[in-house]
Amino acid sequence: MKKPLIEFSDFLKLDARAGEIKTADLVENSSKLLELTLDLGEEYGEVTILSGIAKYFSPETLIGKKVPVIANLVPKPMAGKISNGFILMVDLPGHIPLLIELPPSTPNGSILC
Repeated sequence: MKKPLIEFSDFLKLDARAGEIKTADLVENSSKLLELTLDLGEEYGEVTILSGIAKYFSPETLIGKKVPVIANLVPKPMAGKISNGFILMVDLPGHIPLLIELPPSTPNGSILC
């Protein structure tokens, strides 16, 4: 679904960063959520992000992956926990989401533009 046009100034509000997944665990009493700890570099440090990808990815396969993250979202309560960001993925209708992997040499916290 195509979304409405936004001003460039709205786009500039997003803080997209390279993050390294350090831990990944199933969220108790949820069939969808994984609790991920990501290292977003010096400015953000380690953050917790909850992602509804548990039926597509096993936690152990995510450890060490470098991924693009929207780091400055307002924290969102989910399943009794707080999510502090959003991992960008490719969403193909009718398919498993595709994890966007950054090169392993990408420094944690690098600004993505």
